[in-house]
Amino acid sequence: MFIGHTAAALAGKRAATRTSLGVLLAAASFLDLLWPILLLARVEHVRIAPGNTAFTPLDFAWYPISHSLMGVLGWSLAAGVIYFAVTRYRSGALTVGVLVFSHWVLDWLTHRPDLPLWPGGPRVGVGMWHSVPLTLMVEMLLFGVCVAIYLGTTRPRDGIGRWAFWGLIAIFSGIYLASVFGPPPSDVHTVAWAALATWLFPLWAWWADAHREVRPQLPETAFGAVDGPLPA
Repeated sequence: MFIGHTAAALAGKRAATRTSLGVLLAAASFLDLLWPILLLARVEHVRIAPGNTAFTPLDFAWYPISHSLMGVLGWSLAAGVIYFAVTRYRSGALTVGVLVFSHWVLDWLTHRPDLPLWPGGPRVGVGMWHSVPLTLMVEMLLFGVCVAIYLGTTRPRDGIGRWAFWGLIAIFSGIYLASVFGPPPSDVHTVAWAALATWLFPLWAWWADAHREVRPQLPETAFGAVDGPLPA
């Protein structure tokens, strides 16, 4: 649910207005940022199997460190604790932790039963990817709503804030559609290196968000009073 994780990060800006969109996107995408590193290290494994689901040819054979429920609970807690230790911003820490966990929840909705509850444990997944029309409808609607939430939370301070943001949205949309309607990847190494390149997107999101500001009618945190020093 590539575009769904991006949507979660965009919506997260409303809950933690002082946290950079780059940090929020890194949190929402963290499992998929970690995954290609583990693939290249041959710790986790994926196969290219066209027809595995209607939506993707990837068969996620073994990824308990990055995508098991037990592992994700640990990553979520660690991300929230580390963010709070650095910033002392409670709303931001809570949002970061929730976004890391939201990745597993969204994957559970879309994947076939390939998400392990713990390493070697039962695998679960609702399987929305078996229907391309349903997946497109749900993910694009979610993405559109969350873009609107972000735009209702922030406004551009300059041209970079406007066009860098819309450029990022265009790139996400293009990659998403290409992954759906394009040919399957040629090999697993191509998959891993392409996934590794997504580390650039949190940096792009940080850059665009740094040139935007919270709309003046909104509080600095959706959870109440401002808490802690301003995060970097």
